[in-house]
Amino acid sequence: MAANSHDNGAFPQGENYTSFVRKRRRTGTFFRRLFLAATVLGIVILTVLILDVTNNAFGYVAVQNRIDPETLIDRYYKSQMLAMPRTLTSEDDVVLADGIAARPGAIGFFGYAYYQERAETLRALAIDDIAPSAETADEYLLARPLFIYTSQRLLQQRPQVAAFVDFYLNNAASAAEEAGYFPASEADLAEGRQLWERATGLTASTAGNLLPASGAIRVAGSSTVQPITRRVAERFQAETSFTGEITIAGGGTLAGFERLCRVQDIDIADASRAMERPDLALCRSNRVEPISFEVGADAIPVVVSQQNDFLTSVTRDQLRQIFIGAERWSDINPNWPDAPILRFIPGADSGTLDFFVAQVFGDSLDDLPREDLLAILAANISAGRLRALNAERPLQDRSSEEIYDLVIIEVVRPNIVESWSLLESIFELDAIEAEVASIPNASLEFRSWITWDFLTSPQSSNPAVAGVLTAILGSLWVTLIAFLVSVPLGVGAATYLEEFSKGSKLDGLIETNINNLAGVPSIIYGMLGLAVFVRFFGQITSGIAFGVADPSTANGRTILSAGLTLGLLILPLVIINAREAIRAVPKALREAAYGLGATKWQTVWSHVLPYSISGILTGVILSVSRAFGETAPLIVVGVSTFIVVNPDSPFAKFTTLPVQIYQWTSRPQEEFQRLAAAGILVLLILLLTVNATAIILRNRFSRRY
Repeated sequence: MAANSHDNGAFPQGENYTSFVRKRRRTGTFFRRLFLAATVLGIVILTVLILDVTNNAFGYVAVQNRIDPETLIDRYYKSQMLAMPRTLTSEDDVVLADGIAARPGAIGFFGYAYYQERAETLRALAIDDIAPSAETADEYLLARPLFIYTSQRLLQQRPQVAAFVDFYLNNAASAAEEAGYFPASEADLAEGRQLWERATGLTASTAGNLLPASGAIRVAGSSTVQPITRRVAERFQAETSFTGEITIAGGGTLAGFERLCRVQDIDIADASRAMERPDLALCRSNRVEPISFEVGADAIPVVVSQQNDFLTSVTRDQLRQIFIGAERWSDINPNWPDAPILRFIPGADSGTLDFFVAQVFGDSLDDLPREDLLAILAANISAGRLRALNAERPLQDRSSEEIYDLVIIEVVRPNIVESWSLLESIFELDAIEAEVASIPNASLEFRSWITWDFLTSPQSSNPAVAGVLTAILGSLWVTLIAFLVSVPLGVGAATYLEEFSKGSKLDGLIETNINNLAGVPSIIYGMLGLAVFVRFFGQITSGIAFGVADPSTANGRTILSAGLTLGLLILPLVIINAREAIRAVPKALREAAYGLGATKWQTVWSHVLPYSISGILTGVILSVSRAFGETAPLIVVGVSTFIVVNPDSPFAKFTTLPVQIYQWTSRPQEEFQRLAAAGILVLLILLLTVNATAIILRNRFSRRY
């Protein structure tokens, strides 16, 4: 009869053995499945975390600038042009044309139609060897489309306005040619008719139902577009049954937009440029949805008098000098007369002036030269702030890119007023666009919150320009100090306890304390660091003992205190893991070394430690990763939650990436939640990079031994 293994502890036999094997297999299968389930669950949780973070790190944002960049550029150059000596301004192109024709030293620009009427007394200059004409409209620097603007409400509530716009679109081509302009393309006019049909709910066959119509039609705006509008108005009154009055006033494009959207005392605005973001914001803030119709094209001629015998063409750079900077013709070209430059330009509200500035000087801050960026910065910030920037680093020593960044931060001041996640940006785009349209002076941009600027900028209260550079440097500083403290001490302690300990009561007490300290909450280490490194050794950790202390860190709340605290935090983990790695080295290796005459230390140094380095580094990697992600001890030690100065020594103030992320997540604004998501991705990438580097080093050491 087989022995009963449960009675005498013998190895099971017969049926008992079969039952024993089945039980062990079931147990092994259970734990294997449990392990696989836990692994899959961990992968799923990590995937969900990464997807959630990624969803918040990308998406559309509504950016509202304190000053629109185009407006800033336009305002700066217009003020420069208007401030030049011997400059005459007028909204009446006739005044400008007659003034230039009578003076050999004069130069100016206005609508092409007015030039054609006075071609015998005026000469149009070629710009960069291209003269204004119908054939060069696509290449000429100052060629532009012409528009009329109204609103859907006016088209629906005022039949005479709808009828006039319909007639305008059908006759715009011939009227533009009669006025001396270039006709709009048939495609643009067809697009305008489709827009009119959608706004009115009528078609070409039913548009006649609007007539006969009566009442007033009020038009104002660009004097450049006026000749076309007047011809269309004359035909409309002559060829239709309209019995009302049509009034056409000037005032400039900007004034037309103001009257259409804010004052709301006109029906149609003539415009020599398209509405820009500030114009659209003005309309929407007054609940006016503007509708534009392209009715022609114009090439703004830069003209001189026929009496001028030295100027037939100019370059774009020469135009810049003529209208801003130079006071005499010889200042630009020594071969030109030493006579003053007389400038005749449209007024500040003119769309012609706006278009000229945009084309000649640029409408993007990226295109401006460094000197102009400096001038814009100096003109738009206070004298005190300018002195502060120069004290940090002289502006003259900064590059164009740095000056550009200062203009954006100090003057434009972009502010993200609303943000959306990636999924919202994909599936709710129409609703997002409608919401942004209701925000004054806001633009919709797709934003990756992880950008190079995000990685290289310090923290800021403005989420549009906030970054993590200071936090990354702080994390690297603190982790490096913790590494330098814990690894030599930890490996040394592990080596002593495993190889040299005699098993004394003191060694037993040390082992017990190490095992207990590995499970102590991290906040306790923070209290220890506060008591020991910040208060007791504050003279050393603040740098006062070395004569390098900063007044703001004289209290000892420095990188050095934080690094030492984290070093103590991970020290037990390093010791325990290092002991396990050393213990795994076969005893036969030691005995072989002793047999060849090696001493205890030679054996440990030349054989035991090299063969255990792989396991030791594994423990170090885990420990350093924990230190990199710790937050609680640092808060107790005195980490800064808001700091914009990069740390440059162990005695500096600091913040770390986990603390930065925690600070952002505690803010109520959605934009800071997006920044936190981007910071989490950066933290994960840094951890993976550090760990991957350590693993590569570990594997390299493993191959050696």
